Amino acid sequence: MSRWFVILLAVAASASAARGAERLFDFSALPEGKPPAGFVSVLTGGGQPGDWKVVLAEVPTALQPLTPNAPAGGKGGVLAQLSTDATDERFPALIFDDEVFADFTFTTKFKCVAGKTEQMAGVAFRYQDPKNYYVVRASALGNSFRFYKFVNGDRSAPLGPEIAIPRGVWHEMTIECKGNQIRCLLNGKEAIPTLTDNSFAFGKLGFWTKSDSVSHFANAKVVYTPRETLAKALVREALAKKTSIANVVIYMAKGAGQELRVIASHDEQFLGNPGGEVEKNVIAKDVMYSGTDKPRDLLLVTLPLHDRNGEVVAAVRVEMKPFLGQTEQNAILRAMPVIKRMEQRFKDAKDLIE
Repeated sequence: MSRWFVILLAVAASASAARGAERLFDFSALPEGKPPAGFVSVLTGGGQPGDWKVVLAEVPTALQPLTPNAPAGGKGGVLAQLSTDATDERFPALIFDDEVFADFTFTTKFKCVAGKTEQMAGVAFRYQDPKNYYVVRASALGNSFRFYKFVNGDRSAPLGPEIAIPRGVWHEMTIECKGNQIRCLLNGKEAIPTLTDNSFAFGKLGFWTKSDSVSHFANAKVVYTPRETLAKALVREALAKKTSIANVVIYMAKGAGQELRVIASHDEQFLGNPGGEVEKNVIAKDVMYSGTDKPRDLLLVTLPLHDRNGEVVAAVRVEMKPFLGQTEQNAILRAMPVIKRMEQRFKDAKDLIE
């Protein structure tokens, strides 16, 4: 209960991924002096980790104008980064660790509160690890709104305008990702022309600062399309191409020492089922098996799935409707193109499940 008291999940009435889902990050309901549950503190660059916690401070109000002379709102819990370590190229972030997002719209209110070296507040998104992610940030000291990315720890040239970001005032930042298209809005207006970048197709997201920036965040919300794993997409695509295929089932162990289980199937009732001796042998011996399921009147061909290095990472069972004159060899020939198309779509095992 404690985690979801902090982070409220509202799923659209339909369970369909196309309808989307929404998460609200309600910091006002949290006790002071602690970081919110479900988040992890990370650091890019040098210096000390960030000091992220909920503090009692002025909160944004719906009618508050975005001007330096705006009247103060009420008091409530906001997320704050409080460390004043002024190390250059120090980027503390607080990442939401419970979900990976592909297509989404993330909106948060932010305030640049203090900092001698920097006064920045931003959003890290499609986050892979501390060395690989996108960021959009606003700088009150530098009067700028910028996008850039970290790839293997190297920071790209910044993109974005010079624009006043008054310190001590609540602003709103919105990041919208759809495929490889990225939109960045400041206070409801598109501040950077739509970007196209293929570096990261999905990832986690969170709050970001630089150097000694003391920053506040509130009223954060993400609306997103629940992400389909590549394994599920491969099954869906296989059935779309061949009307004679009744089902495709992918078996894989998600980590060392873990049990072989179904990770994708057109018939979702199979998900999580353990693999049998056939599937285990297909992976261990890099061989294929064929057989029949007489109660369902189906032909079964189970084949190894190889990564780009030729290693077997999964077993795939292709279930087919028989036709007059069907032979074992014909069944294998019908199943092989399914596997070949799959192997062209991923590099290694983790690509199938992330």
